[in-house]
Amino acid sequence: MPSFPSYRPRRMRRTESLRRLVRETQLAPSQLVLPLFVRSGRGIRQAVGSMPGVCQTSVDEMLRDAREAERLGIGGVLLFGIPDVKDAIGSSAWDDQGPVQEAVRALKRDTPHLVVITDVCMCEYTDHGHCGVVRDGDVDNDATLELLAKEALSHARAGADIVAPSDMMDGRVRAIRETLDANGFTNTPILSYAAKFASGCYGPFREAAESTPQSGDRRGYQMDSSNIDEAMREVWLDVEEGADMIMVKPAGPYLDVIHRVKEETGYPVVAYQVSGEYAMIKAAAERGWIDGERVMMESLVGIRRAGADVIITYFAVEVARAIAAAATVAR
Repeated sequence: MPSFPSYRPRRMRRTESLRRLVRETQLAPSQLVLPLFVRSGRGIRQAVGSMPGVCQTSVDEMLRDAREAERLGIGGVLLFGIPDVKDAIGSSAWDDQGPVQEAVRALKRDTPHLVVITDVCMCEYTDHGHCGVVRDGDVDNDATLELLAKEALSHARAGADIVAPSDMMDGRVRAIRETLDANGFTNTPILSYAAKFASGCYGPFREAAESTPQSGDRRGYQMDSSNIDEAMREVWLDVEEGADMIMVKPAGPYLDVIHRVKEETGYPVVAYQVSGEYAMIKAAAERGWIDGERVMMESLVGIRRAGADVIITYFAVEVARAIAAAATVAR
């Protein structure tokens, strides 16, 4: 490699046009997925206090957000449901008239260019807030599998493009794959939350999804944040069971996991920039401590650079607008 003074790396950083010409990692709206929180009713747009700009919405209001996302070229949306009734087994999760199922049908009708992903889990639907059937104070893994499969099948019947189990039960990918295949949905992909860590960054989400556990926590089934080898075992188990895409969640604190999953599997990797990551950037920006837009973009480019093919982020609309504005200036 040549050395100074014949080689001067700053030559290619001198102008924005030069920097853009040699930029190694690109961020495009089509690589982003926007999470949406849907509940029954009409005309509902209820702000989430800990997540500025994020709301719980009824399906009609959700469509307004989805149409804007489609117009901006965003790749897809991820749906979370907030039911009217919760019970011990989360039976509203597979109600064919539930808010997620209604939202899927509306999205497939009105925004055909958006990929519709549905979160498959029980925590939003159970009265105890855990991700499965609770027996003797613990989540019963095997009893939960059938319920997750019923939920995934209900989403597929509504028209979901991808189902995404986030519960972290052992064997749930196989249970869902077998149920989908047996009912004629062999072409519905599974995005597995394979490496989902027990993180302190989920607090704002639990407000948005109304899914805070009523007792205990989820460390007995979500992963310990110290373990990367275990994360890879989880990933390979889900691949063997039929996962088509792999998720790492959260994104920012787990860039090493994203990189390793991509390098070792070659599968499409999705990274979820979670609610706490979003809220921290928003809060610091509101206080004038950081340049919010610059840090937003830097955080997402870092996730892409680590190896993520797709990023789920609450910043999706803001990022797409910023990219469009920058392209207009460049022209």
